[in-house]
Amino acid sequence: MSNMTPKLKNLLERAETWPESDQDELAELAAEIESRHSGVYVISDREWADLQESIEQADRGEFVPDEVIAEDNKRYGI
Repeated sequence: MSNMTPKLKNLLERAETWPESDQDELAELAAEIESRHSGVYVISDREWADLQESIEQADRGEFVPDEVIAEDNKRYGI
């Protein structure tokens, strides 16, 4: 880790004392930054769970009514 900036090294040292959930959040943010450099996006566990829930909702036919979508579109000038 000798190529790390002092600012990053200090942050990672402090992060060792954070709760696990905060460390996981930092790791997800770092994965997003890394994906910009590699061109490969790695979906997080939370995103995967959200995606699975969305698919399940669609399978059950749970969609937002067309009228609600039309109102939102009007509000945003679409």
